[in-house]
Amino acid sequence: MIKTLSKSIRQYKKLSLLSPLFVIGEVIIEMLIPYLVGVLIDNGIMKGNMGYIQKYGLLLLVLTIVSLILGASASYVSAHAAAGFAANLRKDMFYHMQDYAFENIDKFSSASLVTRLTTDVNNVQMAYQIIIRIAVRAPMMLIVSVIMSIIISPRLSLIFLVIAPIFVIILGLIIKSAYPYFPKIFKGYDRMNQVVRENVRGIREVKTYVQEKPQIDKFEKSSGFIYKLFSTAQKIISLNALVVAAVLNIATLAICWFGAKEIVGGNLQTGQLVSMFSYSNSVLFSLNILAMIATQLIISGASGRRIANVITEKPAIENPRKPLKTVTNGEILFDHVNFKYDPSDKALALNDINLHIKPGETIGMIGETGSSKSTLVSMIPRLYDVTSGAVRVAGHNVKSYDLKTLRDNVAMVLQKNVLFSGTIKENLKWGNENATDEQVIAAAKIAHADGFIREMPDGYDTMVEQGGNNVSGGQKQRITIARALLKNPKILILDDSTSAVDTNTEREIRQSLAKDMPETTKIIISQRIVSIKDADRIIVMNHGKIEDIGTHEELIKRNKLYSSIAEFQEENGK
Repeated sequence: MIKTLSKSIRQYKKLSLLSPLFVIGEVIIEMLIPYLVGVLIDNGIMKGNMGYIQKYGLLLLVLTIVSLILGASASYVSAHAAAGFAANLRKDMFYHMQDYAFENIDKFSSASLVTRLTTDVNNVQMAYQIIIRIAVRAPMMLIVSVIMSIIISPRLSLIFLVIAPIFVIILGLIIKSAYPYFPKIFKGYDRMNQVVRENVRGIREVKTYVQEKPQIDKFEKSSGFIYKLFSTAQKIISLNALVVAAVLNIATLAICWFGAKEIVGGNLQTGQLVSMFSYSNSVLFSLNILAMIATQLIISGASGRRIANVITEKPAIENPRKPLKTVTNGEILFDHVNFKYDPSDKALALNDINLHIKPGETIGMIGETGSSKSTLVSMIPRLYDVTSGAVRVAGHNVKSYDLKTLRDNVAMVLQKNVLFSGTIKENLKWGNENATDEQVIAAAKIAHADGFIREMPDGYDTMVEQGGNNVSGGQKQRITIARALLKNPKILILDDSTSAVDTNTEREIRQSLAKDMPETTKIIISQRIVSIKDADRIIVMNHGKIEDIGTHEELIKRNKLYSSIAEFQEENGK
């Protein structure tokens, strides 16, 4: 984990090294001051030597100013380095996530990835700032305080040597007891974020079905789970304060008792006893800080492992070593393809699929919900990889292609495609960022989107709200179809992507595609017979298998599933 995370420090290594150096200088000066105060009391104040007092007083003032400057510098440098480290972590995680296949996303869940990019990175950032500053200051203060105590009075310093190990052992037991709670807490954060995400995305459905109360109950349950675990962990950690208070009182009483005896015996001076009290406070303060550091490191340790898991996760789908950079045509071949989403699943999502689609052919696909229609077409652009068998495009296994090349040539339009914040033109140019205005308009015309776009206040420069909430479902689908067409793909997959479009407009879109893109292989998935009846061939899917292939007329005569769907839709006017 540490090795993985440390790679993200990069350009902030110098600042990360400067911070401890400033801290060491600050601590040495700060720990020297009590010793000089003791000397000032014994040789100046007790003897009434004003020249000595002025000399050491000025020296103490200079040292204090230098200590403050070093402390402020350490604080600034550590904060800057920690913020930069956190920025690199977020960048590295986000960039790596772009290479994830759907399988990787499913493994973590989108809510968990958001938590890791935010809460977990914040925890690690705080821990890193502590490590390069406070985690250097506290041990350094402890070591120098003990050394100075030994210089002043070796006998009194034995008090620290007895108390410190006891404190460390108790602290270790507390940390060991609290640690197991924090991985569970972060899983709780993942669940809570999932609840919030679902609620915000589905707020219209929540209000339509008056589900506010169940949603609140669901949130309170997930939030209460975090509260319960966190409060239990904090109760254990709060024992640190009791231990520190007990150790502080015992040490103070011991120094008072044995220090008084040393003064009476003539082995210690008043100023030296004052210095011992200062070093006693420094030792115990540093032990207290170490306890706080340990607490933060417990939390950040769990976060760090979660971040490292994201960065080290190997993408399920990767480019081959010598990828093909050209897709010559839209021919598709499924060769004994089997697929399941999880290796542990017993049932196959796709079972022995054999299918040959010619370049430029228009294929319709229909089947009951859950028949794996979308899963089948997801194999073509390698959104998922087959479990066994092979998918070939233009005669080559899809695993042989450069991923960008393959996906640029296989345009896929989903029923629930997403529009992003920006103008309509910017959304369209996702298909081709170098497209000219003429190309953008041409694609929009084929998708029958040009008309309603021009009627908008700013035409193609109209801003799209987050998620495309200011356009209708049918308009959104036509924009996403135009976006896909701008790729000028060899294969176009429309996965129920005209479900929100009226039948007349849908027919016009199909006619435009046939006329303007004759060489493009088109796969149209739909629940409506009318959407696919004119296709060259229609595939009937049933429980992950191809039940039948034929024209509309052929399937009406021989396939019970297809004819029953057609009969039902005809009766209901669909």
